[in-house]
Amino acid sequence: MKKQHISLSIEDKHFLEELLSKGSLSVRTHRRALCIKKLDLGLSYQAVSELLEVNYVTVFNWSKKYKSEGLSFLYDKPRSGRPIKYDGQTASKVTALACSTPPEGYQRWSLRLLSDRIVELSILPEMSYSQVGRVLKKMNFNLIGNDNGALEK
Repeated sequence: MKKQHISLSIEDKHFLEELLSKGSLSVRTHRRALCIKKLDLGLSYQAVSELLEVNYVTVFNWSKKYKSEGLSFLYDKPRSGRPIKYDGQTASKVTALACSTPPEGYQRWSLRLLSDRIVELSILPEMSYSQVGRVLKKMNFNLIGNDNGALEK
């Protein structure tokens, strides 16, 4: 007799059927849902791992997560990471400053001048010259000076 690793409720079965019939589903979610469905049918961890081409331990962990969290484990949880330090509004201020006339005594802006001016104007409490360069690079700006000292795009 086959060992029943997971026993799905009728609601969970309907939810999985509906989820798997959708065309736009991430691969991770699809594999997890298919794994739970196959385990409910009575397949072993080994058989499911070979069918889905994932590790045996992965199938075991998905089964354990389903038992503890329910079907919410199918979806990825938000991942931690460094919060965004410079948003689009800040990038636009940096770009606008780079397009302005450089300080007196300078023919054009340098990255160090821009970073110092950003801190001086309290746009940001700190911003390194390399970060200024990355922001301008994303905006496709070049530090090639023209007659009025503004940056060319």
